Amino acid sequence: MHRIVLVAAALICAAPAVAQQRLPAGLDPQNTVLLDTSYGRVVIKLRSDLAPKHAERIKLLTREKFYDNVPFHRVIDGFMAQTGDGERGNGTGKSKYPNVPAEFSNVPFKRGTVGMARASDPNTANSQFFIMFAEGSFLNGKYTVIGEVVSGMEAVDKIKRGEPVPNPDRIVRMQVAADAK
Repeated sequence: MHRIVLVAAALICAAPAVAQQRLPAGLDPQNTVLLDTSYGRVVIKLRSDLAPKHAERIKLLTREKFYDNVPFHRVIDGFMAQTGDGERGNGTGKSKYPNVPAEFSNVPFKRGTVGMARASDPNTANSQFFIMFAEGSFLNGKYTVIGEVVSGMEAVDKIKRGEPVPNPDRIVRMQVAADAK
């Protein structure tokens, strides 16, 4: 019986390490988000070096399960898939936290780039984000780059299109890789 308890404890302790081992090489589990869709997992490297306040917000909301079951409410073919409205689900909501000031960089918007959505004021990013389907140089220097998809773009490519999206696809679950179970 004692051996069974020891083996079970070892497996429980090893679970986070096993989840982290499945990450592509070179990723920091503390700055990597696992976004699960019905089409598969999307692994996002957060760019805390470019946008530390935005990366921290994404991690905070992820750890609070704010993004779980949130729809991709605005998905434009050849442009991007937007999600993150955990308040209303239609693109008009945000989190309970204050908006995050812009953290613009010289990193270009290209396929797989993850950016923060906002209103016309550059300092109104809050919880919503988008994943680029293609290059979007018109966003460069005007929106905050918060990350990049390092695997799983094939799942992003399958997300239903629309503006708004009828019966939208949803984030099944989102986790910080360091916390993954």
